[in-house]
Amino acid sequence: MSTQRQQRATEETWMFPPADGWTFDQVKHLELPFDWELMDGVIVVRGQTKFWHNRVRDGIADALKAACVEPYSVVLEQCVMLDDQNTPKPDVIVFDPRGLDFFETECVPVDKVSLVVEVVSPGSRHDDRIRKPALFAEAKVACYWRVELDRDKRLAVHEYWQHAETRAYIPAPMHPVHHDKLSTELPFPVEIDLAALLGF
Repeated sequence: MSTQRQQRATEETWMFPPADGWTFDQVKHLELPFDWELMDGVIVVRGQTKFWHNRVRDGIADALKAACVEPYSVVLEQCVMLDDQNTPKPDVIVFDPRGLDFFETECVPVDKVSLVVEVVSPGSRHDDRIRKPALFAEAKVACYWRVELDRDKRLAVHEYWQHAETRAYIPAPMHPVHHDKLSTELPFPVEIDLAALLGF
């Protein structure tokens, strides 16, 4: 007899998770008319983003790809497997692809991820500033960048490193917030002209 835990979500039932929540295997097949991620066993709709958000996301990913060194790889908007009920989809991740099947991987295992980049939008402020950093820090992801658009329409990249003892994120000691230009050594040396990412 099938238990509620074993049932797969459908396009009609995804918004009604079982009492203990959906697992990724129960929802990964869904063809929904919006982008989503699984958080605490609940399908969360990812909001529409503005042009500047996508341009900044793509520009940061391009810069990371250009600076990338072995064994790292860079990908945009790929789900990360924290556990079977949490598969967030960061804007950009840097990860170690060794041992992963290129054709079979659905979510990047979190222990392969070295950097998470989130570009904050009005609908994602709480998740990007509080919830997701806590989840990725707990999962031992070494670096987290939170990208914000300041009131004067300048980019600010808040760079965080994981503290070895507390496992919580702390502001990067040398440059906790980057304006105009980002320069860092982790997870590999990279410089990004932030000002150039805005505008046409």
